Amino acid sequence: MSATSRPITHCQICGEGNLASLLFLGYLTPVNTMPPVGSVATEQPSYPLELLRCRGCGLVQIGLEVAPEVLFPFSYPYLSGTTRILRDNFAQLYAEASERLGLRPSDLIVDIGSNDGTLLAPFQQGGYRVLGIEPSQAGDVARARGIDTLRGYFDAATVAEVKRSHGMARIVTAANVFAHIADPHAVVDAILDLLAPDGVFISESHYLLPLVETVQYDTIYHEHLRYYHLGALQRLLEPHGLEILHVRRIPTHGGSIRVYAARGGQRPIDASVAAQFAAEEAAGLTDGSGLAGFRSRVIASKRDLHALIASFDPAARRIWGISAPSRASTLVNYVGLDDGILECVLEVAGSHKLDKYMPGTRIPVVDEARLAEDQPDYALLLSWHIADELVPILRRKGFRGKFIVPLPSPRVIE
Repeated sequence: MSATSRPITHCQICGEGNLASLLFLGYLTPVNTMPPVGSVATEQPSYPLELLRCRGCGLVQIGLEVAPEVLFPFSYPYLSGTTRILRDNFAQLYAEASERLGLRPSDLIVDIGSNDGTLLAPFQQGGYRVLGIEPSQAGDVARARGIDTLRGYFDAATVAEVKRSHGMARIVTAANVFAHIADPHAVVDAILDLLAPDGVFISESHYLLPLVETVQYDTIYHEHLRYYHLGALQRLLEPHGLEILHVRRIPTHGGSIRVYAARGGQRPIDASVAAQFAAEEAAGLTDGSGLAGFRSRVIASKRDLHALIASFDPAARRIWGISAPSRASTLVNYVGLDDGILECVLEVAGSHKLDKYMPGTRIPVVDEARLAEDQPDYALLLSWHIADELVPILRRKGFRGKFIVPLPSPRVIE
């Protein structure tokens, strides 16, 4: 055990020590370790990345906790507002929550891991009080937009500060961060401490069901400690007196689940909850049978991608990556794509990832404007889960080459 990491030997929800290995992805650099282009190569820490399943409650988790200061430093480059699907999702969340919960103008909405404030912006525009909690430089972007943001990590001390300065929250949101924070029971306790008696906790997390169905091993990285399904979430929330009220599957990050929870007996339970439990049972998530072939499918997809690239004409084999989400780092490093295969990766203007190297490689991240200026033969869609959205956009921007969609099964779009 090092000063920056510790093995996770027991289930993070039920404490069971009987964990089964589903997949080992190797020793990988944290997905946002991105040194500047042109810098001298220096030592970078790498950590084992293994996916495990608890034989007790069925939670799927990784086997190592890396310190948040390593994974989420102030220099953390991700900005949620650069992704249209996230902007649209958070606008829909605002419309849904304000209608379902009957919000009052005085209500406070607190977002954990608020990044650049994209989730909170619609609530603020709707006239509600908002507060973000964010440890990275993304909070500066939010503050520049006029969104009140507290710099720090979410914990009991932060909750005490928020209650002193802003009062209790009617809604606490955690979008794509609820599975990132160690000791989930302590997190739930802190959320309950912050929630008003009639308050609602809304989480959005990568959902285990589409991860398995579409071989999304690229969503596995050290930031994601847990991969929830509804059964595991219920096992986490119920001991704290919270019950699940409403469930919606959403398209973000290749397939996520939005879950509303409140203190028991406060609100009616929507039919969507029972329906999703039934879907999980049918898919084999409840008893784990649906995970049986996941490892072999991941290995097959890796081999197939290598074979596809090897089949290209050597005289017309220039490949550029399209977008640099965190998941791209897992794919690039697990598959073994280096700067001899992938010349560069393109990112949108304004991204904090521009002019950096992809983690664990010397593949530069450059402005997407270069795509029209210097046409590669192939564009590898690293945000492959939104290929239907990206392909027409890139065609309109002048790209004339072919597209590579790496998952679930590698294929070329002419």
